[in-house]
Amino acid sequence: MIKNLLYPFLLCIPLLTNAQDNVFCNQLTTIDSLIKVAHYKPKATNDSLSKHVFNLFLKQLDADKRYYTKKDIATFKIDQFQIDDYIKNKNCSFITKYIQVLTQRIEQSIQYLENLKKQNLDYSGKDILNFSQDENAGFYKNHEESQKYWSKKVRYLLVIEALEQDSILENAKANFKTFESLNKEKVIDNQICLLYEILNQDGGITNFVTENFLNAFIQYQDPNSTYFNETEKTVFENSLAIQQETFGIITKKTKNGEIVISHIIPGSSAFKNGSFEKDDVIKSLTSKVSNLQIHCTKNEDVIRFLNNSDNKTVTFKIKKNTGSILDIEISKTALKVEENSITGYIIGEDTTFGYIKIPSFYTNLESYNKRGLTADFAKELYKLQKENIKGLIIDLRFNGGGSMQEAIELSGMFINKGPVSIIRDNKNERFTFRDPSRGTFFNKPIVILINNYSASASEFFASTMQDYNRAILIGSTTHGKSSAQVILPLSEKNNLGFSKITTEVFYRVTGKSLQSNGVTPDIALPSIYDGFKFNEIDKPYALNNDTIQATLKHIPLPKINFTNLITKSKARVNNSADFALVKTANKKLLENYYNEISFALTLDNIYKHQQEYKTMWQSIFGNNKTRPKITVTNTLSTNEVLSYNENEKTNNQKLLGSLSKDIYIHEASLILTNFINSNH
Repeated sequence: MIKNLLYPFLLCIPLLTNAQDNVFCNQLTTIDSLIKVAHYKPKATNDSLSKHVFNLFLKQLDADKRYYTKKDIATFKIDQFQIDDYIKNKNCSFITKYIQVLTQRIEQSIQYLENLKKQNLDYSGKDILNFSQDENAGFYKNHEESQKYWSKKVRYLLVIEALEQDSILENAKANFKTFESLNKEKVIDNQICLLYEILNQDGGITNFVTENFLNAFIQYQDPNSTYFNETEKTVFENSLAIQQETFGIITKKTKNGEIVISHIIPGSSAFKNGSFEKDDVIKSLTSKVSNLQIHCTKNEDVIRFLNNSDNKTVTFKIKKNTGSILDIEISKTALKVEENSITGYIIGEDTTFGYIKIPSFYTNLESYNKRGLTADFAKELYKLQKENIKGLIIDLRFNGGGSMQEAIELSGMFINKGPVSIIRDNKNERFTFRDPSRGTFFNKPIVILINNYSASASEFFASTMQDYNRAILIGSTTHGKSSAQVILPLSEKNNLGFSKITTEVFYRVTGKSLQSNGVTPDIALPSIYDGFKFNEIDKPYALNNDTIQATLKHIPLPKINFTNLITKSKARVNNSADFALVKTANKKLLENYYNEISFALTLDNIYKHQQEYKTMWQSIFGNNKTRPKITVTNTLSTNEVLSYNENEKTNNQKLLGSLSKDIYIHEASLILTNFINSNH
């Protein structure tokens, strides 16, 4: 039982050993020195840094303000203007109290939850439930307020589960006492398990606290600089790679707290082994160097273990649906990352366009020339040109960036010659990147789809295409990240971790920066994300926008006349039921996300709140009977490949169906058609 695990934790609050203290101090002082040397715009280590790092640290450590009390914060405030002095004096013992108090507060929360098992819970409406996105909400005044929070949360979860089991309110109310008696302990144990995840996570709570501090210290410089441990570095690099070492197992955490296999990657060692199945429960993971017993464990810790470069061969202890337990040993193999590969499709019937979605500017970290996205893109575009396409749609929506070198090379495919970007470092030295190859690969009209999740390298590419008048950008203003990061080790000898640190900023060929402002589309389209504060400019400590003098003039194509294109697009959008739905959904989401909601804790009120929530989502997506807007087909080359793989055929048909209903791709094709017709 979970409650039997409680008492050992209560008896051993973790303390920083001298060795751990030295490691943390070395990490902190090294990062401080590294920032001064390498960061694009380093901030001084002074009282201002102390204050901001202190506040950022507390925000990261207790984001929802569920553990620390106002009294704890008052105790911590001695450090508010002392952190710079601690670093200068290499005195890192201050971190111990944060570890101790957080451990105590989590253990107290566990004890509160254990006590709830014996208490009668009140659903009469005496207590109020509050749902708010207010970041300025304060910490709890005392432990009584904290206890009340856990009590309200358990009651709310119990009612929600009862309504999920029987969505008819009268039935749920009639059977609630029986339901509560059968499910109360399970709901409480799940909450306790989530708290144990913090205590039991990889490296323990000491690593959790110290790494949060290192992150706060670096992210005060800018939101894109961060601390990486070894595993986080591997996971990050894998996200940008076309090929990675993997077991081929994707995991998720179930509602019951179990870690199960959610997907087995075709062609991987797990796939070839044949003993793994979807929904197998993972009980433990054992390698030659470490072991992970999976009980009250975060899925993130499982991902870290599987991505740890030291864990090349692992024994999976799994529980099958039949109840049998198996130990299966497999080793990592090199596998192409499916998410980082691209395929070209044909849009339309009479007048056909090519369509390529770029998920990220991935690269091949293992190859000599590190070619990745650009080489794949060129192959797909070659196949599309053989189909005699009249234009091209490039989809950069939700593309978070990646390799700047890939963005440079991809830009060069569409311009004859000239600069593609200007880079500036912390010494104010500037370098102009030029098109690496003379000539163009494709000369027909291009439309690029962007949104506010298009960031960094994707903004680099989109802005270059816009400045050369080489493409029409449609959608929403992009994210606004105009900086480049490198991963630097904190030590060549000791395993102190890594810093992903902003070392340069890049500018458009005009000398203007897109930092914080993003790239503005030539033709704006409504988005479900309009008005949400998720862009770079909304993040604390984002770099400022500025402009520099361009030293190498670019020679753009003739300016595109957007007047007629914008007029026609606006008319279509205003008459579109699909875009009307997007606007309505955006308004409803904004209202529900930013407005504070509160009501008395009763079954009736929770039911009403849930129904309003479900109705909102139903109105946004449930009634969307969007029919295919446009014909989408494979290239002849893709069809030939699919003829040898029945499973991929099914996935391909689903994808084609989804693309055919995409109202943004449809509008992009209409804009492209209007543009071609206006030039003939």
